[in-house]
Amino acid sequence: MANRRIYLDNNATTPTDPRVVEAMLPYFTNMFGNAASRNHPFGWEAEEGVDYAREQVAKLIGADPKEIIFTSGATESDNLAIKGVFEMYARKGNHIITLKTEHKAVLDACKKVEKMGGEVTYLDVKRDGLVDLEALKAAITDKTILVSIMFANNETGVIQPMKEIGALCEEKGVLFMSDITQAAGKIPVDVKELGIHLAAFTGHKMYGPKGVGALFVNRKKPRVKVTAQMDGGGHERGMRSGTLNVPGIVGFGKAAELAIKEMDADAKRLSALRDKLQTALMERLEEVVINGNEEHRMPHVTNMSFKHVEGEGLMMTFNQNIALSSGSACTSASLEPSYVLKALGLGDDLAHSSLRFSLGRFTTDEDVEQTIDEIANGVNHMRELSPIWEMYKEGIDLESIEWSEH
Repeated sequence: MANRRIYLDNNATTPTDPRVVEAMLPYFTNMFGNAASRNHPFGWEAEEGVDYAREQVAKLIGADPKEIIFTSGATESDNLAIKGVFEMYARKGNHIITLKTEHKAVLDACKKVEKMGGEVTYLDVKRDGLVDLEALKAAITDKTILVSIMFANNETGVIQPMKEIGALCEEKGVLFMSDITQAAGKIPVDVKELGIHLAAFTGHKMYGPKGVGALFVNRKKPRVKVTAQMDGGGHERGMRSGTLNVPGIVGFGKAAELAIKEMDADAKRLSALRDKLQTALMERLEEVVINGNEEHRMPHVTNMSFKHVEGEGLMMTFNQNIALSSGSACTSASLEPSYVLKALGLGDDLAHSSLRFSLGRFTTDEDVEQTIDEIANGVNHMRELSPIWEMYKEGIDLESIEWSEH
């Protein structure tokens, strides 16, 4: 029991569903053709597999198969959308609006756009992580060409009011792009209904393989165009050159098909497990804070801060057995507190004491029970060693203390 390994970091990546692996296998061996080889059966088989996957992936988000461009993952899709729109619509304007809590793939692509002469507005979010719609409206100018706001945050699971943002963008005549990576395959996403014109997502966050993603590019009303960022061969309707990763794409398609069938049941089961985890930890430990809006968030995610405990140190007490993250996987190599939590107004101490729990399709009740015990024990152990916790328990106002620099 002590050595059971528990995985609660499904926002970083998910295990590939065995049914997905099964669908992929023939495309490594018997059906190994290049989907761009148009003059023999090996190529036709590969192309057929890709076409079918394109339908499955499109159906997941309410798109037309012709609107799905396959990429290497959501990071590439974000880059293609942001830089591709910036270059394509340069005559119309050079202004992009995004949030300070976006994924690094969006923020860094925006930084690159600034170096290319663009202007980017990075909006603050409210304390619960939601966009301030009035501030967004006020930020749009006649030079604005794109608003890029993620559907669900990777660290807090907070879900933005997509329909309202879509309506605002339509009213102002600007394109609406969204990184839907954390939402696609987990909750219903309908890009047409929400007024999204470009959407980036990936296979490995929804029980598909790594190294394959997609960009949805709206074809009608408005017809959106992006400048290719990768040249050579003109694959994917000229928007993304490169030999297609056929087994990966087939797996992505299968993962999308499974998500359509199982999403509701998964969400119901996981939100019950998530609530059980959250409630038990709050009952067993004092001074625990939930970060981000609790009503508008993903069913499988909770981000909690354990006051007066250092998150990285806390993780050392259980990370042989339980995989969790403090911050997002893409930034966990840095010891800076999470910029997402800082944008919610958390101080360094609280941001440093946060853990993200993201449950998944293969998480069991037993996993959650063991996690509750190990986290509670770990927090109590860390607090016993902490002079700050001792001062807090003695009723000393920690805010009033002037800490020496030495």
